[in-house]
Amino acid sequence: MLENMIEVSILYDLYGELLPERQREIFRLYHEDNYSLSEIGTEFGITRQGVHEAVKRSEEKLTEYEEKLGLAKKFRATEVVLNKIDEMITKLERECTEDSKTAKDLKVMQEAIAGLER
Repeated sequence: MLENMIEVSILYDLYGELLPERQREIFRLYHEDNYSLSEIGTEFGITRQGVHEAVKRSEEKLTEYEEKLGLAKKFRATEVVLNKIDEMITKLERECTEDSKTAKDLKVMQEAIAGLER
């Protein structure tokens, strides 16, 4: 269940702006602000069931966007590759002398990778 919540959160970060404003707000209140279905229903003047259906539709729409565009999949694949490259750079740094040009270049590469993670 936690994995599903994380996945939905990632999809929302990537595709949330594509949802209609009202659906986006309901989704945000439910998933990010931890409002109950009743609280959201009161806020929007709809039933708990209406809120549940709106959240479910949002999740389905986000999943549909991912199936079509695959940005989360590409993001995860890129992250794996960058982690492997970072490990390789660390290994190479240990093998190089501290004052060599190669060691300095490796440090620059590692910093560039770290900058991508921000």
